[in-house]
Amino acid sequence: MRKRVIAALAIGLALAAAASPAFAQSAPGLDKALTTIAGDGKPLSLSLQVLLLMSLLTVLPSLILMMTSFTRIIIVLSILRQALGLQQTPPNQVLVGLSLFLSMFVMQPVLTQINKTAVEPYGRSEVTLEEGITRAGTALHGFMVKQTRKSDLSMFANIAKAPKFEKSADVPFSILLPAFVTSELKTAFQIGFLIFLPFLVIDLIVASALMSLGMMMLSPSIISMPFKLLLFVLVDGWALTMGSLASSFNG
Repeated sequence: MRKRVIAALAIGLALAAAASPAFAQSAPGLDKALTTIAGDGKPLSLSLQVLLLMSLLTVLPSLILMMTSFTRIIIVLSILRQALGLQQTPPNQVLVGLSLFLSMFVMQPVLTQINKTAVEPYGRSEVTLEEGITRAGTALHGFMVKQTRKSDLSMFANIAKAPKFEKSADVPFSILLPAFVTSELKTAFQIGFLIFLPFLVIDLIVASALMSLGMMMLSPSIISMPFKLLLFVLVDGWALTMGSLASSFNG
């Protein structure tokens, strides 16, 4: 029963625990203080460690938004909805659900690595909580570095006046986090621009046709929307968009 409970919480706790290195870097000695919080110098009991991990779940939404592929996906899908001229279709709940499950698909290799190297060994009491958090952070760190532009890393490193890093693994979370988010925003808007172009062409054609016919009082968006939906369906737009988003993280 205990193993099943640990397995059920593995993915959520792993993401929450992976952010702990960032907090530890901003507060030296924090990890030591947490393990000796009782005041007797002894490690925390299992129940208190579980309580600590459950407390980390309060920052889990921020982790999903800022440390995974969720940001890029939700922005691109929102831009796609605007390009189609639809206001609330698909609704926000559907877009968030699509982004969440596609993020889980994209992050599956990272989550598998975290579960294999951190969660399962900790569940078997082979590693300490601190070591498990370090391993989880290392796996997530590798994914974030791979998706972050070197220019963004250099910019935040210069702002923080950090020394030159010999390898990507040396980049601290305090610099990697803002650089990763900036890169994801830039990439999302680039993809959104490419998605917007064909629908913009349809809007221009419809607007020109209505102008030539003297129908200036008729909104072009009303006429162009069916054509944009038809084009999107004919090219299998949802499969193309979701597949392109998932493959954009392989580069």
